[in-house]
Amino acid sequence: MSGGAPAICDVWFEHHPTGLGLHERSPRISWRYKADSSHAPSNWIQTSYEVEINRRTSGNTQAFKVASDENVLIPWPDTPLSSRENVALRIRARGTSGSTPRSTDGKAANTEWSDWVAVEAALLERQEWAADLITSSTRTGLPLDGERTEYFRPIRLRKAFDVNKKPEQARLYITALGVYVAYLNGTRIGDEHMAPGWTSYQHRLQYQTFDVGNLLRIGEVNTLAIEVAEGWYAGRVVWGKGVTCFYGDEIGALAQLEVRHSDTNKPELTVKTDETWQWLESPIQSSGIYDGEVYDCQQEESNWNNVSAQTETSSSWQAAKKLPFPDATLLASPCPPVKVTELVRPTRIFQSPSGKTLVDFGQNLVGKILIHSLSRPRGHTLTIRHAEVLEHGELGTRPLRCAKATDSIIFSGSPLAQYMPQFTFHGFRYIELDGWAPSDPSDPLTVDSISAAVMHTDMRRTGYFESSNESLNRLHSNVTWSLRSNFFSIPSDCPQRDERLGWTGDIQVFGPTASFLYDSAGFMGNWMRDLISDQKEAGGIVPMVVPDVMPNGPWPCVAQAVWDDVVVLLPWTLYQWSRDDGPLRECYSGMLDHLRVIPRADDGLWETEMWKLGDWLDPAAPSDNPALAMTDGTLVADAYLVHVTRTVAKVASVLSKPEDEKRFQQEAERLAKAFRHKYIAGSGLVVGDTQTALALTLVFGLHEDTDVAGRALAAARLDKWVRAADFKVSTGFAGTNVILPALSLDLPASASNIQLAYKMLLSDKCPSWLYPVSQGATTIWERWDSMLPSGEINPGEMTSFNHYALGSVAAWMHEVIGGLASLDDDTGIPGWKKFKVRPRPGGDLTRAKTEYLSGYGWIKCKWEILSTGSGVKTFKMSLTVPPNSTAVVLLPNAEQKGEDEEVLVGSGEHHYECAYEDPGEWPPKSSIPF
Repeated sequence: MSGGAPAICDVWFEHHPTGLGLHERSPRISWRYKADSSHAPSNWIQTSYEVEINRRTSGNTQAFKVASDENVLIPWPDTPLSSRENVALRIRARGTSGSTPRSTDGKAANTEWSDWVAVEAALLERQEWAADLITSSTRTGLPLDGERTEYFRPIRLRKAFDVNKKPEQARLYITALGVYVAYLNGTRIGDEHMAPGWTSYQHRLQYQTFDVGNLLRIGEVNTLAIEVAEGWYAGRVVWGKGVTCFYGDEIGALAQLEVRHSDTNKPELTVKTDETWQWLESPIQSSGIYDGEVYDCQQEESNWNNVSAQTETSSSWQAAKKLPFPDATLLASPCPPVKVTELVRPTRIFQSPSGKTLVDFGQNLVGKILIHSLSRPRGHTLTIRHAEVLEHGELGTRPLRCAKATDSIIFSGSPLAQYMPQFTFHGFRYIELDGWAPSDPSDPLTVDSISAAVMHTDMRRTGYFESSNESLNRLHSNVTWSLRSNFFSIPSDCPQRDERLGWTGDIQVFGPTASFLYDSAGFMGNWMRDLISDQKEAGGIVPMVVPDVMPNGPWPCVAQAVWDDVVVLLPWTLYQWSRDDGPLRECYSGMLDHLRVIPRADDGLWETEMWKLGDWLDPAAPSDNPALAMTDGTLVADAYLVHVTRTVAKVASVLSKPEDEKRFQQEAERLAKAFRHKYIAGSGLVVGDTQTALALTLVFGLHEDTDVAGRALAAARLDKWVRAADFKVSTGFAGTNVILPALSLDLPASASNIQLAYKMLLSDKCPSWLYPVSQGATTIWERWDSMLPSGEINPGEMTSFNHYALGSVAAWMHEVIGGLASLDDDTGIPGWKKFKVRPRPGGDLTRAKTEYLSGYGWIKCKWEILSTGSGVKTFKMSLTVPPNSTAVVLLPNAEQKGEDEEVLVGSGEHHYECAYEDPGEWPPKSSIPF
């Protein structure tokens, strides 16, 4: 620390995880400040910053000083980077700390310089790819039953080459049609899984950049080897018989390894994929996303990826075949890859009633099995079946539908050590083993024999929550695990069955929760680029899933509210949380297209007769028809239309498009007027009269601004239906993420409604958020009753036990219980530079702690309620505000007492104490008399 200034940490570029291999010529720069006891000056505000950039190609260092209080996504100050260029930079900031936020009475001071950090551009021009796309000379596969003729059998590719001089740096640029793993001299390159990741391959194909300098052998033979499997590119996608070879019917790899020497400082192409490479069938006989992997150890060729170490070479290797260069845009991956992030050991090994060997890992997760060590005779087969739940004590496989979710290993007689399937993943808590049991005398199965390798996109964890209620804590953990399970290259769903698609409605409602829990802006922004590409291909209609692998069905390609609204609402969420207006700019044309293609009635609202998903998975809907909700689907669509049109007006304002802003403001008001005429009575009650209809109307502000009485009556009506439902959830996809916010609105006639929200949240009666918790759930379920109270799986075809959408309730927990919220109004500054702190205790909760890593540093809020013997209660709160940001603080009960509504505080540690009164009756009473 220098002169009372905080310390700079966490320098990053765009949303890239490392800074190596950016597909940006002028990457934006961000950094955070430490806010611990040793780096916590009060009310510290940045006034300027300096960036020193060392261009390593020239050796020149140039300094740039900018007067600004921004430290998130600041513009690149130097000339643009060229392809492959590696530069180093460091940052120093200047600021003041004072007696009050934004005060000028403090002394100005510089921070210390940050550490030097490197940023390197990838291959930015298509012509810089010298490599050819290559594959096997003959198609490889296995016959299948049904319409599909074969699996693609994975292939292995390799090339030997020499390196006679130690380079200063070496880079491998690599991608595949399919999924790949690469090796240099027998060592796996990187720790990514299922690379290059799933994108709309016809539009965008990602590649990875690896530093491989430490793997080269100087003056010896080197071997670059690549194994490729079908993955999403050529494998089966979509449920049932599905679709195969959606993107292409040949898998292959594209790679080039370049070195740079200090004396020339120019890239030199050392090896590239071309027809001089060799190929061989993999001993992995098949490997699919849904069905799993079959590995025959008997066909393994030792040291196949390390030619110089071989004593003999198989004669089966053949010359590779060249494929046409991809038409898609090649771009360096802009966000974190899928990795193994954790190993989970079994909690028990037991026998099912039918005598099957079952293993319970105690946690529903996504990944695959890691066998630490196992020896079996030649020809012995070990079969591993995966499932999320048990039913009647046996593996519950019916929710898998047509996915086999089975891995098999055929042993060669040699020991197997640290083995994982290579090109597949599963959603499971339980496995069934055939061919390995605890009773095996030579190598018994124990809890130390195997682990579950947890896999997901490796984003940084940014948000934490805990409270005095352990069931709520478990619920929050379940939400987090479902995010980890389904943020797998894309925001997907139901990772256990034959689906795993990027449904747009799910991420639309879950975006704010995801943004709190993980640094997911780069991940979701990357997915949005595919959405815009697929939307254009669909004539402006946002596909139901992205990447769009259903352009020809089985679902119709028609506009849908809630789901298609993601093109507006998710970019806006990303802007509010990360302060990145890039997704707004990239998606703006898609927003306009979305509003253009909506089928309209004469009043400008949605066409009435068109089929709509509406409040999908309303718990009152029959299990075989989840769209048959209590709330009219057209009302849902119309409410969302007003909301998204208002949001587009806000986007136009951010993008400095005043004419569009005015046009959409006027259009939104016209649509709101039409909505009121169509659905809202003069009294303020809402046609449809359901929890979802009332909640959407209240949260989206669809009453007249001056109609305070009407809003209060609608809120009272919502109170009635919540009590009439005995506080059970009565909402589906469209209503679930707004029901608690609707009960928490500051309306004069509904001061106690927040207690109804707490009662609904804390109920464990089915359907409710805590019912799955009471049943031992460790993730969020797709249906409120995916497991029936009888212990039987819901009979509906669509049943998953790992599906994050209904976990959107965590956003309310973070904001209302935890007290942390971004400000989406005229006084707010997006990206948490100015934010709101307003804990609203309720129910029987006595404490809560919430932490969020913003772009400025850690925000921490911790509160507790203390009771004295006389019944008087005291509310205590501690708050950490990071440097260069401010918080608007509102203590409980302040608004009821007419006290100061808001207190603006700056960075540092703050402590508060006040008298506390419960916000209403607890527990509130149901209107059911029995």
